[in-house]
Amino acid sequence: MTRVLTGLRAWVVQRISGAYLAAFIFYVLLAMAAAPPRDYTAWAAWMGAPAMVVATGLFFVALLYHAWVGVRDVILDYVHPLAARAAVLGLVLAALLAQGIWVAAVLAEVTAWP
Repeated sequence: MTRVLTGLRAWVVQRISGAYLAAFIFYVLLAMAAAPPRDYTAWAAWMGAPAMVVATGLFFVALLYHAWVGVRDVILDYVHPLAARAAVLGLVLAALLAQGIWVAAVLAEVTAWP
């Protein structure tokens, strides 16, 4: 059995990642409504908390994975020539990896805040 992410596995990944994305967004909106940071220092302290950095990192991992599965399925359905499909999938993967590296760099900088 291969480890390809198709069919039921892709569906489950989409649902789990979507649920985490929704829960995180709901938490952030609730936290901002309950006690909005008054200035940049308060916001930086909230974002720099280890639990928030981990939760934000997981949010972006889930977001990028969710995007990969969704866009990959659309490309597989609608781009039929193999060379074009490989090129488009490669471009999408490169863009998502670049965004993931950028987010990792930002979160690493956040953890370095005094």
